[in-house]
Amino acid sequence: MGDKIERILPGKGRIMCAQFSSFMAVPTSFFLLVLLPQDAHKWALFAEIFLLMGLTITWCQSCANNPIFAEVVPERYRTMVYAFDRAIELSFGALAAPAVGILAERVFGYDISSSGIIIPDSGSPAEALALSRGVFWVIVIPSAICSLLYTFLYFTYVKDRAEARAYDHSCCIKYSNLSCDSRV
Repeated sequence: MGDKIERILPGKGRIMCAQFSSFMAVPTSFFLLVLLPQDAHKWALFAEIFLLMGLTITWCQSCANNPIFAEVVPERYRTMVYAFDRAIELSFGALAAPAVGILAERVFGYDISSSGIIIPDSGSPAEALALSRGVFWVIVIPSAICSLLYTFLYFTYVKDRAEARAYDHSCCIKYSNLSCDSRV
């Protein structure tokens, strides 16, 4: 998807895909965790929303981050940049479960003493509601921030890509007797 839109809107397509993907977490999470009644008999509706989420909110890494890094980071630094990207993203992701717990208990009224041992169908609807609200905010806030931060790429991406190409081209000429035109 990122490649197709980038061909249509050069320098903007990948960024738009990433923003769309980040943004789609907001309405789909709202529908799934706030609007949709918490009823096990509505499993087909839940499955449809999960499918929509899976098809729309998972694009950032493959349609934007990886291709943009490949274009703006000099080849010899790419492995390090990819590693830092994954480490940072996964480190923040590891904070999600504790954040849900804290929000559910302190903001939305989850009472850990009333839930007892975790057995299916043993929790109260109030605790389920508190957990769903905690999950909702832990998804929505980072997704909205992420979508907003991609906006800055509109101002830097094309210039950074041109500078990276010029750098790669100059390094190629300096260290090789071969023509580099096909690699730039």
